[in-house]
Amino acid sequence: MLVAEVEEREREKQRVVSESFPSIQPNLTAQELQELCKELHHKIGVVDEARYDMEVKVTRNQMEIQSLSQRVTELKGVKRPDLKRVKKTADDMLGSYAESSKLMKADFKANLKTVKKDDEKREEVTDWRKNVEAMSGMEGRKKLFDAGQ
Repeated sequence: MLVAEVEEREREKQRVVSESFPSIQPNLTAQELQELCKELHHKIGVVDEARYDMEVKVTRNQMEIQSLSQRVTELKGVKRPDLKRVKKTADDMLGSYAESSKLMKADFKANLKTVKKDDEKREEVTDWRKNVEAMSGMEGRKKLFDAGQ
């Protein structure tokens, strides 16, 4: 059966080649060769157009498949990524359950440096009404003039 199938493929191949390409006769004139070349050129153009059309269809179908698969994933919802396993040693596992580690974590503020803040000298706040009364009139303007010199 396999041998018969291989022979069937060979016969089909020979048939397609004989249909596509005519046999070349050894003593052709220049005119006949030109006509044969034109005919082959025309067949190449037809095959090239068919190939281009098929490529366009394939790319269009691929884009459609991609958009549909994207819609399906959107409808399913956001998939959370799988978490990676982290291997712990026995000491790490025991240390996480020990009470001493909890105490150390809770007492983290004890090891911080303390910073002393210097008391800034603040000007005494005076009553603004007294300042306005002192600057009013000619006396106040004279004080401002004297202060400017």
